[in-house]
Amino acid sequence: MAGKKILGIITARGGSKGIPGKNVKPLLGKPLIAYTIEAAKKSGVFDRLILSTDDEEIARVAREYGCEVPFMRPSELAQDTTPHLPVVQHAVEWLREHEKYSPDYLLILQPTSPLRQAFHIKEAVELMLKEEPDSVLSVAPIPEHFSSKKAMILQTDGRLTLLGGSPVWKRVSRRQDLGKEYRSAGMIYLCKTELIFDKESPNLFGERTLPYVVEEKYLADIDHPEDWEAAEHALKKLTEAK
Repeated sequence: MAGKKILGIITARGGSKGIPGKNVKPLLGKPLIAYTIEAAKKSGVFDRLILSTDDEEIARVAREYGCEVPFMRPSELAQDTTPHLPVVQHAVEWLREHEKYSPDYLLILQPTSPLRQAFHIKEAVELMLKEEPDSVLSVAPIPEHFSSKKAMILQTDGRLTLLGGSPVWKRVSRRQDLGKEYRSAGMIYLCKTELIFDKESPNLFGERTLPYVVEEKYLADIDHPEDWEAAEHALKKLTEAK
């Protein structure tokens, strides 16, 4: 696996509605996007780190912190409803067509995870290179009291049932029978580049996804003003602990 090319793609569009201008808004005195750029560069795993954005101000700040901005993202790929797949496809295709650069792996990094550390990125890439799965996804454990085996839904006739429709009395009650469940942590999306151009079903995960489990203290997903305050508090705690 030596010599594999790994591309880091930071995705940051300019039209944030929950927190206007959030990608360049100062978080404890530093632009939000700077945390992701610095962690990515410090990890030392990328042969290229680029930004995909439609916003000139975001691009300017990213360049100041040492991130490549080889192109500006088309506006049709910077809408509220635009998924990551076409954004990443555009980035890889642009680099291939204009710079003859084709990475073996790509790692999507969202600026909304400012607590992500360089070692998270490095360990996720090491896992990929060692085990050779289709993808590696950052995840966090789901607390037992939120287990899907305990979850219930309301049927149209007013009855409570388990998610699969079974009566409530069949739900799992013993802790040891619950099993481990995880949720996406939004911090790292790492995959083989070939997956995003699969002829039948292009995607970011493939058939074999391995988990990279992240401690709760490093999690943050900034979409709303209250998320910003929580991230500031968590970042202060991490900084004080160092």
